[in-house]
Amino acid sequence: MVYKSIQVTGRGGLEFVEVVEKPLRSPTAGEARIKIMATPVVQDDVAVRIGNRPVLPKLPFTPGYSFIGIVEAVGDGVTNVHLGDCVTALTNFNSHAEYIYWPADQLAPVPATLNPIETAVIILNYLVAYQILHRVAQVKSGDKVFIIGASGGVGTAFLQLGQIAGLTMYGSASASKHHILKQYGAIPIDYRSQDFVQLLKQAEPDGIDFVFNGMDETFFKPGIKVLGRGGVLVHYGGPLSFTHLLLLVAKLGYYNLLPNGKKIKGYGTHRLGVDLFQKDWATLFNLLEERQIEPVIYQVYPILEAAKAYACLESGQVFGNIVLVSPEHLSTSE
Repeated sequence: MVYKSIQVTGRGGLEFVEVVEKPLRSPTAGEARIKIMATPVVQDDVAVRIGNRPVLPKLPFTPGYSFIGIVEAVGDGVTNVHLGDCVTALTNFNSHAEYIYWPADQLAPVPATLNPIETAVIILNYLVAYQILHRVAQVKSGDKVFIIGASGGVGTAFLQLGQIAGLTMYGSASASKHHILKQYGAIPIDYRSQDFVQLLKQAEPDGIDFVFNGMDETFFKPGIKVLGRGGVLVHYGGPLSFTHLLLLVAKLGYYNLLPNGKKIKGYGTHRLGVDLFQKDWATLFNLLEERQIEPVIYQVYPILEAAKAYACLESGQVFGNIVLVSPEHLSTSE
């Protein structure tokens, strides 16, 4: 028996994306075989194909940063998950496929009552926003924040979680996407035609408490300018290369040495560990179940049509999230 998977065969455009067949084998000791129900498409999926990350997977590889799926088989010694369990994991790669094999001790439970399409975007995008807000920035009600890139998958997660936290929110986005920001009580700024430094200084003379930057380090200098004394810019965007990584570290050190009472902190998803992933996912699953958060789903594609989803994400027109789903779950997206 075989299953199908997306495979990237070279660095560059969509011409290097293809569908391949792989043998459907039994899981090895400590491993689970999971049938994937839903898996999001994120910026890193595109970046690693193009080659815009410091560490790149060896070619060929299967993209896919996370998934929601059902355990179909387990290897020897697996006791923490069982057949039929709904589970998730942060994988970095390999999730854009019909099946995935994954170490069972790295799987986390998912309530079977949740919609897998919505839940799929919780695993990375909402985790990033939640951990930055509550574990890095430790925001409190009334804090003033500026979200750079507020209309994307992580940006809309910031908006929803920030609204729950009682934050005063500003966000940058193109004019066509301002309705999304307004929906969650944020004040939109058009990054193409407006100077956010000037606007924020006028709106908040005492400065912003936190700036959240998922773009590149060119936003450090203007971001620092809008912070009040004691303010913090949290950077979570991935560097484009190893050289960019070294420059990023140098810039973080430089800005944190300036005697202006302002700081830049870096956030990486994998720094906080699996135990905190599971704790924070459980919190987010509860918020989803109670409908306090409702992930913005821009488009849904079948898993094997991932190339169309990548093209959609790269178009620059997307707000919210794109999700790949198994054929039996396409109907739940309608």
